[in-house]
Amino acid sequence: MVVDWLAQWWDGVELWLVQLPVALQFPVVMVVILPLCLGVARLIDRVADWGAKDTPAAPEADIPEPEKVPA
Repeated sequence: MVVDWLAQWWDGVELWLVQLPVALQFPVVMVVILPLCLGVARLIDRVADWGAKDTPAAPEADIPEPEKVPA
């Protein structure tokens, strides 16, 4: 299989991380996971902005005007 090397590499990294003391696991995970999550969040934000920009806006005539009541 093509991704066998990736699965074996991931297993090695996971085993290495699990064997570290907790005091070292936390900073290692934060240095890797925090930037990764930030990058994914930015990517999702840009894709959502891009998708929202491509949708046509509703015409102003279709929006009903609220009822006016005397003050």
